This record gives sequence, C-alpha cells and structure tokens, in this order.
Amino acid sequence: MPNTNDLTRLFPPDFVWGVATSAFQIEGAAFEDGKGESIWDRFCRVPGVIADASNGDVACDHYHRLDPDLDLIAGLGVDLYRFSVSWPRVQPLGEGAWNEKGLAFYDRLVDGLLARGLAPHLTLNHWDLPQALQDKGGWASRDTAHRFVDYALGIQRRLGDRLAAITTHNEPWVVAVLGNEEGTFAPGIQSRRTAIQVAHHLLLSHGLVLRALRAEGATAKLGIVLNMAWTMPLTDSAADQAKARLDDARGRRWYADPLFKGAYPAEVLAELGADAPVVEAGDLAVIATPMDYIGINYYSRALSSAAGPVEAKDKPYPKTDMGWEIYPEGLYELLMTMHREYALPPTYITENGGAFPDPTTDGHVHDADRIDYLATHIAAVGRALAAGVPMAGYMVWSLMDNFEWSSGYAKRFGIVHVDYATLARTPKDSALWYRDLVAASRALRPARP
Repeated sequence: MPNTNDLTRLFPPDFVWGVATSAFQIEGAAFEDGKGESIWDRFCRVPGVIADASNGDVACDHYHRLDPDLDLIAGLGVDLYRFSVSWPRVQPLGEGAWNEKGLAFYDRLVDGLLARGLAPHLTLNHWDLPQALQDKGGWASRDTAHRFVDYALGIQRRLGDRLAAITTHNEPWVVAVLGNEEGTFAPGIQSRRTAIQVAHHLLLSHGLVLRALRAEGATAKLGIVLNMAWTMPLTDSAADQAKARLDDARGRRWYADPLFKGAYPAEVLAELGADAPVVEAGDLAVIATPMDYIGINYYSRALSSAAGPVEAKDKPYPKTDMGWEIYPEGLYELLMTMHREYALPPTYITENGGAFPDPTTDGHVHDADRIDYLATHIAAVGRALAAGVPMAGYMVWSLMDNFEWSSGYAKRFGIVHVDYATLARTPKDSALWYRDLVAASRALRPARP
C-alpha cells in the first residue's frame, strides 16, 4: 500500500483536501418538499437510456440522512466538501417563486459543514436543469443564461455569507456534448449545432454570474470546473498528430481558450462553419471575466486517430470499471500544458477517482485498485506543483457510491460503499487510506497560535 507520508511531503501546508458529490447523484427525495422536476428526473423515465433502468428518486437518500453523512465526511478529516445545489429543489420552475423547504435543506447542509470545521464548496449547476426551463429551450436559449444569474443571486443572498467557494458550472462539455449533441445524457438532444450554442450560453452565464455575484459583494471564491483528458495521438504519424491537436481544440481548448484568452479556437470555428455559435458583441469579454480559481476534473487520457475512433484493443493500460485507461501521467501532462498556455489562478483537482468492482469480504471493501489509482494521481499533482503549477487542493470523486448517470448504480466510484438495499454506508479501505493521507498532511501544518 502506498506510503501516505511520502505523498504528503509533495504538498505545502496550505494545500487542502476534500471529497465531492452532486445533488442528483446522492440526494433522492426527487419529488418531496416542493422540489420541481429536473431534466434528469424526466430523462430517467425514457426507456433504455439508463443502463439498469434506475433513476434518482431515492439515490443515496442523502436528503434524509444529512447529519450522519456530514459526520461521515468529518470523520475523514478533510478540509472541504464539494457539493451541488439542485436548482429545481430551491426554485422549482427555474424562475419566479423560491421553495423555502429546499433552501432550508441547504441552510442545514452549510451550517452542518461549518459546525464540523469543513469548508463549503458549492456548485450551482451540476447538470440538473429545471425541466420547466428545458421546455423553454434549455441552455440553447440565451434567456436561460439570465435565469441562471437570478438563481445564482438567490443562492448568494441565502447562503453566500457562509460559503468558501462557488462554482458556476460542473463540466460544461458534458452538458453540451453528451446532453445536446450525442443525447446520451439529459436532456437527450442530438444536434451538433444545438450543442455548440449550449456551450456558448453556459460559458456566457458563467461570466455573467461572476460579475453579478461580485457586484452583490460575494466573499466566496468564484470559479468554474472543467473536465479534461490528456489527448494523445495513437501513433506518431503526422495525420494522427494533427487529429490529436484538433480533438484537443474541440474539447479542452473550446472551453479554456475563451475563459482565459477571450476567443474560441480558430481552427474549430473554421470547421464548424454554419454550426458556429451565435456570439453577441461583448460576450467573449464577459466569458473571460477573471476567476478566483479553476477546477479540473481528470479521469483518463484520450487517444486520437485519423482513421477513426480508437478501439479498446489499442488502449494498452489497465482500465477502470468504466473502461477508462488508468493513466496518471496524463494528469501531470495536462496540468503542465494548462500552466504553459494560460495564466492559471489557484487550481484544484475537483474530481479524480476510479470505478472498480469493489469486492466485499467480511463486511469490508478491500479496494486496493482504487487506492493505487488515487495515490498515483495524487503523486502526479505533486509533481505538477513542484514544476510550478499553482495547485491549491485535491478532491476525491466520490465520497460515496451513487447514481452514475446513464450507467445507473452499477458503477461504484465511492470511497464509501453504499448498500442500495439498506442504504447503509461502509467506509472502504480507500476511505481509511485517504483519511490517513489527510492526517499525515495536517501533521505537517504549523500549529495555530
């Protein structure tokens, strides 16, 4: 088992450690206490779109098990908890009336974190858009960006004085591509043109929210979370190298360039032609509003081939239960590339982890594969920090097994096991390992006066 002391020596005393979840994946109580319908509530009812035909109606029942779950987080000794607000739980139609019972739940969550010495890191949009707004066009409608600002201001006025950080969007690429181009995620639309416009409105709404929250006097740090792979050519051929550069521009740079440089990649705009987004005057300046931090979610590398999609047989490294290659070197290379190309603010790994089958023996989950995954990726973060990348923290995905979107409940990312029949929580070996890692890190911190 990796030595936690060796890992912690890679990080400065003020480096922070956390765990992450999202509302739809754990909360349940999908139609209780005035909560409105989300696009994922609706999508889960479409036959065939969820691998095990499940839904988020109960999930991990976090809504009813809040205090024990907060005790569980505190027991890991971490510094922070990254969670999301369910927009339709607090504002059922995405505009207009607010739902007091929903807001009260997040009051209890935030206060409970603070009482346990945990910093609340809140995400405004982790994909569960109110269905009522989708019915009006969803993120393809520019008006949704303005409704998002109203929502963000409502959350700021209710919770903002107690938050350490506010993330606007989690992984806008997923909302745009999986939700609106491939249609494998909610809302299940298949249109490249729609997806490109959705991506623009997500980025625009991010910038609008940053400006609105700062005008409101927000004290929380403000940023966005992007999912990124390290994109590599399958071979050294010129064609594969060119394809890798284009794929990188379509994915990582389509979001990072406008945020940090105020422009979309020219080669992608040229390729899109008539499908390019409608961009109004001033939009790109709004998108490039300076952030207090950037969050990066990393799980694997991506391979590009001019001959077409890369097959599993051409991916030689061990894979997680999702079929994703375990390639920690890619995290280091990704962070170094981001550091070279942009003036990065403090940077967090906001999600990193692996799904594994998790064999259970005598009531214990001995997930050595997950421990090795976490240790090697944390080491990659430490190498990047030593090379000058402004790394500020690391968060495991995920606190507990949960609803893994179109995969349903079959894929387990948690460091805490959830028995879906009883909803009992059991820390896996990885949770104990991570607890020890955090404890070793804290031991290196100077004593408070």
